[in-house]
Amino acid sequence: MNTKKIVGLSAIALVLFFVIAQPGHAAGMVNNGVGFLRNSAEAVITFVSNVFNS
Repeated sequence: MNTKKIVGLSAIALVLFFVIAQPGHAAGMVNNGVGFLRNSAEAVITFVSNVFNS
């Protein structure tokens, strides 16, 4: 079996276990991740807007 496949399946199993064992905590982590991505995108948009509007 390919090492990449084993690592991928292990990661999926770990995520599923985490979601099943602690769904509230898993949802909070996802919300934090989405919030981080949103804030990062807004910062990049602000930067680009300031570069072209100056």
